[in-house]
Amino acid sequence: MRRFALAFATAVACATMGAAQDVVAPGGVAVDEYGGIATSLTGAPGDPANGQALMDKGSGNCIACHAVTELSDLGFHGTIGPVLDGAADRWTEADLRGIVVNAKNVFEGTMMPSFYRTTGFVRPGDAFTGNAPKGDVQPLLTAQEVEDVVAYLMTLKEG
Repeated sequence: MRRFALAFATAVACATMGAAQDVVAPGGVAVDEYGGIATSLTGAPGDPANGQALMDKGSGNCIACHAVTELSDLGFHGTIGPVLDGAADRWTEADLRGIVVNAKNVFEGTMMPSFYRTTGFVRPGDAFTGNAPKGDVQPLLTAQEVEDVVAYLMTLKEG
């Protein structure tokens, strides 16, 4: 039994390490001619519940600019971006992943931040300090958080 437990723990550790190695780095994302990203950034399915939570907090905070009727219990929905009700009917999963990763590849001139990009910024800052960043710029969302937001957006269908 002890040998089985050790073998199982080793297999889980190897699988976890392999999954972490499969994460696509921000500079390695393959974008199609329309800005879509067909392949998962992690190889793992997104968690719609975590994606929903990211809509109102942290580096996601999508409702600061977008309204989502399903989240009407949360205050201060924005009106800068389109209402996200029915997003899964308007865009494919690849389209939504591309928009979250870098909306500027889809909507030139958009104010939407690029949530999974680390280069090409004009004046990146160190949070709200007014200073330049120390070290490399980090993406606003992790690869898994992007997948989680996309998974949640894919639940938003009309009617």
